[in-house]
Amino acid sequence: MPTIPTRAEAFELLKKYNRSESLIKHALAVEGVMRYCARKRNADVEKWGIVGLVHDLDYEQFPDQHCTKAGEILLDAQWPDEYIRAVVSHGWGICSDVEPQSEMEKVLYAIDELTGLVATSALVRPSKSVLDIKPKSVKKKWKDKRFAAGVDRSIIERGAEMLGVQISDLIVDTIAGMQEVAEEIGLKGSVIE
Repeated sequence: MPTIPTRAEAFELLKKYNRSESLIKHALAVEGVMRYCARKRNADVEKWGIVGLVHDLDYEQFPDQHCTKAGEILLDAQWPDEYIRAVVSHGWGICSDVEPQSEMEKVLYAIDELTGLVATSALVRPSKSVLDIKPKSVKKKWKDKRFAAGVDRSIIERGAEMLGVQISDLIVDTIAGMQEVAEEIGLKGSVIE
C-alpha cells in the first residue's frame, strides 16, 4: 500500500543518495519553484514540492540510469504512483519515455532546466543574488547560447508549449519560486533587504 511521504522523509531520501551540495541546492530550487507554481494553480503544494525535491534523486549515484533508478527507489519506498510517474517523466525524451501529462509533471519538466539558467544568471550579477534579478536579464541570457551552455533550452521551450505559457511567464514564476528559497539555495547574495 503506497504511503504519502512527508517533506522530511523526502529530504532524508534525497540526502541518502546525494552528497553533492550543488545537486541538493538544485533540488531545493526546483522544490521552491514547484511549491510556488502549485500555490499559483491552487494545487497540492506539499505534493508538488516533494516531487520537485526528489526529482533528481538518482542522478549523483546512477547518472546512466537517471529517472529509471529513481522510479525503482521510490517504488521500493512504496511512494504513490503519481509521485513516481512525475519524477520519471521529467526526463522525457532524454532518459525516459514517460511523457509528462498532468499539470504537475509538465511544470516539473518545464522548470527543471530553467532553474539552472536563473541560478547562473544570478551568480554573474554583482549581488550574486536571485532576489534582485529581473526576468528581462534572464531572457537576455537565454538568447546567448554560450551562456549556461549546459541548459537545454529546447526542453524549457517544449515544457512551456505543453503548459500553453510563454517562456517569459515561466521565467517570472521560476524566479519567484527561487526567491522564496534564496538562502537555502545559496543565492541570497549581498542584496540589502
